[in-house]
Amino acid sequence: VTIATVTAMHSNAVDPDLVGGEFGKQLKASGLGAYVGEATGFVLTFSNGLVAYLSGDTGITGDQEKVVHDHYGAKLTVMNIGDTFTTGPTEAAYVINELVKPASVIPSHANEAATEGGKVKPGTRTAAFIKATKVSVHVPLSGKTMEFNAGGTCVAGC
Repeated sequence: VTIATVTAMHSNAVDPDLVGGEFGKQLKASGLGAYVGEATGFVLTFSNGLVAYLSGDTGITGDQEKVVHDHYGAKLTVMNIGDTFTTGPTEAAYVINELVKPASVIPSHANEAATEGGKVKPGTRTAAFIKATKVSVHVPLSGKTMEFNAGGTCVAGC
């Protein structure tokens, strides 16, 4: 596997309660978090030829088209759809449909209980993303492993 970092645009701070100690108390009193570096996405190239883009928490960036699509040719995307200072369902669908253009996408980090009994709940951000997306969407489920070929097509656990 090879790994490349790509731009992600999102603040990246740790809650002061997780910092602890006197420094954590001072951060909290000031309404701040501890800076932990740049937000990052990743492009993974697997030994079977699959190129996967892990968006990380991000908004829409030009690198999603120029770097992820044009340079790396990602065929699978794991797209965060957090909707708080980052891509929500509509923005994430735009990234998928117009910029990255993968064969398949796995929605991630929607900060919601999106499924029940193995089915996507209506009215969730995940459901809105699926409706707006033009490529195959594979919702991750606990205990279920998915496998993808080099073309980004799900071949097992779909």
